[in-house]
Amino acid sequence: MSEALAVGFDSKLEELREIKEAARRGPDDTATARQHDRGKLTAHERIELLLDPGSFTEIESLRRHRATAFGLEHRKPYSDGVVCGWGTVHGRTVFVYAHDFRIFGGALGEAHAQKIHKVMDLAAAAGAPLVSLNDGAGARIQEGVTALAGYGGIFQRNTRSSGVIPQISVMLGPCAGGAAYSPALTDFVFMVRETSQMFITGPDVVHAVTGEEITQNGLGGADVHASTSGVAAFVYDDEPSCLEDVRYLISLLPSNNNEAPPVEPTADPADRRTDKLLEVVPTDAARAYDMCAVIEEIVDDGEFLQVHAAWATNVVCALARLDGQVVGIVANQPATLAGVLDIEASEKAARFVQTCDAFNIPLVTLVDVPGFLPGVDQEHGGIIRHGAKLLYSYCNATVPRVQVILRKAYGGAYIVMDSRSIGADVSLAWPTNEIAVMGAEGAANVIFRREINAADDPEAVRRQKIKEYKTELMHPYYAAERGLVDDVIEPGRTREMLIRSLAMLRAKHAEVPARKHGNPPM
Repeated sequence: MSEALAVGFDSKLEELREIKEAARRGPDDTATARQHDRGKLTAHERIELLLDPGSFTEIESLRRHRATAFGLEHRKPYSDGVVCGWGTVHGRTVFVYAHDFRIFGGALGEAHAQKIHKVMDLAAAAGAPLVSLNDGAGARIQEGVTALAGYGGIFQRNTRSSGVIPQISVMLGPCAGGAAYSPALTDFVFMVRETSQMFITGPDVVHAVTGEEITQNGLGGADVHASTSGVAAFVYDDEPSCLEDVRYLISLLPSNNNEAPPVEPTADPADRRTDKLLEVVPTDAARAYDMCAVIEEIVDDGEFLQVHAAWATNVVCALARLDGQVVGIVANQPATLAGVLDIEASEKAARFVQTCDAFNIPLVTLVDVPGFLPGVDQEHGGIIRHGAKLLYSYCNATVPRVQVILRKAYGGAYIVMDSRSIGADVSLAWPTNEIAVMGAEGAANVIFRREINAADDPEAVRRQKIKEYKTELMHPYYAAERGLVDDVIEPGRTREMLIRSLAMLRAKHAEVPARKHGNPPM
């Protein structure tokens, strides 16, 4: 190469480096300082925390919008307010896009949307997880309907990739209006307290229409969506801890629906006894305990990731490992409302079962349920329809399914919690199990009502009939004698039996009927 050509290339390369550095740096140092003052990181800083060091490859970093209205022709920053590309998490390919709030407040315009469409299409084509780092002010008003059409393209791609690749939304700033529907379409939503909010209509609109005064966090902050609406699956105090758990979640998920979740070697013995459960779970069915302590004793190294931990707390949904293999755990929580199923618990568990089934994650169901929550509010709120969602999700699931009945399993709630009758592959029970249409007290009052009312000592007769009912129909071997439970096991062998059962089911293949799709209760 001649000296003149070399000099020419040097100048071009220097120009390229300067342009790319300017694109990465953002509009100016003041904008970056403002972002940091809000307690928020920049888009590139977030991506560096999410992905393995040095693994990020950015695409379309030099993209600019082509709008000309309202002075936009004079403001054409590189990247157009969104950083897109791919990298690795624990060595596995992951695609990511991150709004840059420093540029147009992260608002979505035509070019901005097309970049997101591109990375979403790449993720689907490559069969790899997609993570969105959301920090934007919604549609770019100056670009009008083209911005709205950009959201439509995102929603369509969210839906097309649903159940195909894991989609994770991380809320790190505001997300208002129609923009909130993209996270709602994804598999998991993470939020950070104080800095992230989600709502369809903001506080000003709420006040104008209803007269109610409320702050942004009070309307759609992280804790609201974690404990009240159920929109957020995970909530954190800061961005680094949030993004660290996004990495942990990805380590528990397959790259796509054609793969099994990653296996991690463990030093926790498969045949480790779980005799501590005898201390955790009272034999008296009326006494409460923390089901999380049961899960901790059973799973590898006591580690599990609870999903929607603050919402519908009468049911626990968690991802964990057994002998290195990822499992999804659904468990009644006796520490809250005695572990009954209600509208929100049914929705929470149904969504979790559906997600596990989509991504080839075997299901373990730990049962201690007294029934569905009675009440006018529950009936009028549609407990029949919402309870049917959980029933449908289990019946529709083709992954390996193992049920363990710890204590109570009454009525329709017993059936819904993955009983043998709706397709559980293996059903195990502890010797403390009570499987029945209802509790002995209620059953005796119905069956023997006339005898009790006619007795000289109704209370004594009631106690006698309760005892008879328990002896006849509620002893721990009644279901096993009729083939509805595969085995009654010692609590100390729970971990071992779960691992054995899941190992046997690892190559499970279930035929499904030919259909476009089912029509579940929505």
